[in-house]
Amino acid sequence: MPYALVLNSGSSSIKFQLVNPLAAATEKPFVVGVVEQIGEPQGAVTLKTQEGTFAVEQEIPDHTAGLQLAFELMDKHNCGPRQVDVIACGHRVVHGGILFSAPELINDQILDMIRDLIPLAPLHNPANIAGIEVAREILPDIPHVAVFDTGFFHTLPPAAAIYPINKDVAADYSLRRYGFHGTSHEYVSQQVPDLLGLPPAAVNQITLHLGNGASAAAIRGGLAVDTSMGLTPLAGLAMGTRSGDIDPGIVFHLYRNGMSIDEIDNLLNKKSGVKGLAGVNDFRALRDMIRDENEDAWTAYNVYIHQLRRYIGAYMVSLGRVNAITFTAGVGENDSHVRADALAGMETYGVKIDADRNAGPNDGPREISTDDSAVKVFVVPTNEELAIARYAVAFAQ
Repeated sequence: MPYALVLNSGSSSIKFQLVNPLAAATEKPFVVGVVEQIGEPQGAVTLKTQEGTFAVEQEIPDHTAGLQLAFELMDKHNCGPRQVDVIACGHRVVHGGILFSAPELINDQILDMIRDLIPLAPLHNPANIAGIEVAREILPDIPHVAVFDTGFFHTLPPAAAIYPINKDVAADYSLRRYGFHGTSHEYVSQQVPDLLGLPPAAVNQITLHLGNGASAAAIRGGLAVDTSMGLTPLAGLAMGTRSGDIDPGIVFHLYRNGMSIDEIDNLLNKKSGVKGLAGVNDFRALRDMIRDENEDAWTAYNVYIHQLRRYIGAYMVSLGRVNAITFTAGVGENDSHVRADALAGMETYGVKIDADRNAGPNDGPREISTDDSAVKVFVVPTNEELAIARYAVAFAQ
């Protein structure tokens, strides 16, 4: 059976999966693993297979050592590239700028072009590049394919993509709305027409990727026309640790009052959002705090829901006609309270939630709206790894 290796290389970790690209969305990957704490005194590689969970703890000085250790652990348990037929490797790349609108077969020229985009994603693209370089060395005889988080949003119309700032400055620094979570929004939105029994070109929809990072997208006839994230993944919805949309003047105010740029960056990306307001970013912990009538937890939750409703309302107006609203990712798939509260009181706009359906188990794509709801509401589990695997294998044919 042919498999695709999917790599998501971060600054201090590498997530990886061996995926059957022909598998159903509900089928578990053949291998799931993570290399953690790269560059720290004590690192770890954890591997989950059909036979169990295995781990190695030792210092992992860099991405090369981490990926080599991961392959050694897979080989030891007979599930590595030397034991199974790996025909392609798909790499998640966070930022494709305006250069990349679709997956690309990686060669030296493409890698240099991704490297040129580092100023747009200084925390993400270097790590993505490191993973690509190491994987190409270890697996030189298979196609390596870059799949870009921003690619799906290449179709944004100018009115949605352009920031109202000086056009020359914007051009000099490549400032525009790029959007992120594109692989997830694309994958989920492609499931919705079949659920509706309509051709993709006839469907207008809002997709809500709600995890620790969160984003919304407006999609008309299969093409993205708006999204909440912008130049970076910091914009848009309130998230687990990110602020989402704020007055940009807050940055200047904090800087003028003694905070450094790095401190402000850390504040808005890692110490804001739900965590900044309630002290936790896991919605299960937040729900426990709400049950205990913790005021900070209630505030954080209400801010989160307010931002979510704001974007849903804006996209309903922007699209004019909406066939479906779809929730996905960790919070979107598993938190029935978020779904219910995000759409509460929207019956006037044709949105009616069925409480029993909404409370049902997360066991695959399902409708949670009433039979007479003019706007259908779905929960569709995302599977970015399967999507990346399918893109990668397409280049191996």
